[in-house]
Amino acid sequence: MATVGADRTSMFAPLDRSRWNAFHWKSVVTTGMGVFTDGYDLSSIGIVLPFILASFGQKSLTSWQSSLLTGSALVGAAIGALVFGPLANRGRKRFYGLDVLVLTIAALAQAFVQNIDQLIAIRFLLGFGVGADYVLSPVIMGENANARDRGKSLALGFGLTWGIGAAVAGLATMVLNACGVPADWVWRIVLGLGAIPSASVIYLRRRLPETPRYVARVEGSSAAYERVVEAVVGQPAAIAPVKRDDTSAAVYFKTHAKRIATACLLWFLFDLVAYSSILFGPNLIAKSLGVSSGLFQVVMELAFTVPGALVGLALIDRAGRKPMQIIGFLGMGASLVLFSLLRGHFVGPWVGLMLYGAQNFMSQMGPGSVSASGMLGVELVPTKIRGTVQGWTVASGRVGAAITAFVFPPLFARVGEGTAILLLGALCAIAAICTWVLLPETKALPLEEAAEESVA
Repeated sequence: MATVGADRTSMFAPLDRSRWNAFHWKSVVTTGMGVFTDGYDLSSIGIVLPFILASFGQKSLTSWQSSLLTGSALVGAAIGALVFGPLANRGRKRFYGLDVLVLTIAALAQAFVQNIDQLIAIRFLLGFGVGADYVLSPVIMGENANARDRGKSLALGFGLTWGIGAAVAGLATMVLNACGVPADWVWRIVLGLGAIPSASVIYLRRRLPETPRYVARVEGSSAAYERVVEAVVGQPAAIAPVKRDDTSAAVYFKTHAKRIATACLLWFLFDLVAYSSILFGPNLIAKSLGVSSGLFQVVMELAFTVPGALVGLALIDRAGRKPMQIIGFLGMGASLVLFSLLRGHFVGPWVGLMLYGAQNFMSQMGPGSVSASGMLGVELVPTKIRGTVQGWTVASGRVGAAITAFVFPPLFARVGEGTAILLLGALCAIAAICTWVLLPETKALPLEEAAEESVA
């Protein structure tokens, strides 16, 4: 392995030193709409569940049905990530656009299902597309970004847009309900609308060039690299000789094993906690506070998640990944513990909403802008294995979320709201300790230096 130094990243100096420009904005929009769709689709099911039950003449779902309906998309996402991770190593652009095509078809198909079982099956397909997108989009964004703004790029494209998508799902439900739209149409329209943002970027994704780091380090093409750098930087640039990476993937998997395990573990722990709110907050928590699912979702996203994402966006490249994630996890844990201990003593629902919302704020300010943006899978490993590792980290997060989908409802029913939320607070403390002990800091480092990638 080459030692870290000036020569290590000289071939990518034009990229690392470039200013934020129109290409970066285009990349944020093109990649971010997939995450917007993810936020919309995964949040909307919890919001419209009462309408679905009314439409199919059911008073409630069995515990198993509830878990399958919320968890099928997450299981699909884990499988999609594991499939598209290795595929991304054969070319980032080659498969880009197929992910949002799957999202578009599946989102639209939800509007026409005739029973709960069909909806579960369609949402599994939807999740498959989400998993593919979560592999490809962060890798493409990270490999196109400059060193100074890489954290901001990922936090903007993945942290902020997710929360906005979730808020739009709540607003759409409230507007349709207020307009007197029949319950059977409300949920079909809300779920079907998820096809619009994903369809809007299919063409743009197919037009994006291959990432400069892929053409240099994997393909070893000097001519292609020069063309791509010019497209990203916006002007001709002096290009150092391209050095194809001849280090075997097996060597990288061995030397980076601890980093890979860290990225997987931290996303797993975050999704264990975060998806309890995403999937069941609009029903279980909102019901305990006496507010509607739509109102709960809108307040959580617009008053807490989106502002948290904006704070994370402002600080991620200044304070660093590690302190932001530690503070975020500790804040989440403290908010959940206080909510649990003080529940039943709230003077009106707004006090409870504020306290529970604080964990959403801290969540998105910290780990939601670091681990859940795909940042660790991008920054901690070399270009040659980045696709596969990103697939593993995404799958780890979705496995954590799926466990929440299947375990939280019976846990909630068995031990009660207060104890269940206390357990989530304890998980946050564990995640903060793991971050402090295991996570290296990568802020402002060129991607190859952050990833300890050999260029010898």
